[in-house]
Amino acid sequence: MPILLHFGKTQWASSLKLSCVALMVFLACPVNSMDVLVPPQILTLNGTDVRIPCAFTSCYKLDPSKFAMNWTYQETSNSTEEIFMTYKNKITPLKSTRFGDRVIFSGNLDKNDLSITISNVQLTDEGIYNCYVRNPPDRIRGHGIIQVFVPTELPPPRDSTIAVAIGASVGGILALLILSMVVVKCIRRHKNQELISDEQKMEEEGKADGEGGTEEATKQP
Repeated sequence: MPILLHFGKTQWASSLKLSCVALMVFLACPVNSMDVLVPPQILTLNGTDVRIPCAFTSCYKLDPSKFAMNWTYQETSNSTEEIFMTYKNKITPLKSTRFGDRVIFSGNLDKNDLSITISNVQLTDEGIYNCYVRNPPDRIRGHGIIQVFVPTELPPPRDSTIAVAIGASVGGILALLILSMVVVKCIRRHKNQELISDEQKMEEEGKADGEGGTEEATKQP
């Protein structure tokens, strides 16, 4: 199910959270490794602006003279990757017939944030976006993959009324069933107590009759 990134404050908050998580993991990193943090899928409307988040964690501080980054685009997983933005000593958007000048770097290298923003999203922008990271002396190359979907209109919001009604009905049935079981158990326990009381009474009466017969026999000469 695609992740719907709302526009404006929601997008900003989502990206901020991603950056904070990356920074926290970076500060607490126990091993020499790198992780790239990206949302797996993004849904954005045709004609709007979308921020594609990418952050990384590393046990080493970013060294601008050694750090390297590439953003690439693929129509499908089997298509050739097209590099449209890179970093080698500085951020460099590359000429692209697909994006033109619609892509800008919107991250913050000081916070390990490599996010980009695409303005005036087109239907042809739909596809796979790859965020590659190298941060020596980390030996591995980080790689984040984001699938971007560009519908002409957003799907209608789901009506949860039916689900709530079904949940309430099931809950009510379960409550009645549990109550019935409790009542039946109480009734059985009460009957058992009555039976035990009756048996005790009969035993006491039997004892009393036996004692009375013994006394009468004793009185006879």
